[in-house]
Amino acid sequence: MIETSVGADGLFVAAVLMMTAVTYMMRAGGYWVMGRIPLTTRVRKALESLPGAIIVSTILPIAFKGGVPVVLCIIVSGTAMALLRKDIIAVVCAVAAAAAARAYGF
Repeated sequence: MIETSVGADGLFVAAVLMMTAVTYMMRAGGYWVMGRIPLTTRVRKALESLPGAIIVSTILPIAFKGGVPVVLCIIVSGTAMALLRKDIIAVVCAVAAAAAARAYGF
């Protein structure tokens, strides 16, 4: 018979609880800090540019490490999103570009 109970040792539970507490403190601390900063035009523009900066800082190292097929997929998906504004179509186009690049030996 298969046993279904899951056990966890104390160190694991303590680690999960600590990670939960730190995550909560970081989120609450962000709200606390931003509650004390006046939202001027400059601050608002800086906050609006953060998502794009985070995406670029995540994708750029992957592109440099992945070579031609990855760069091609990023360009194709970005172009498809800019033109069509449909996520799924951009993904399909990027997958097709990757398949074509791999088929041609890249």
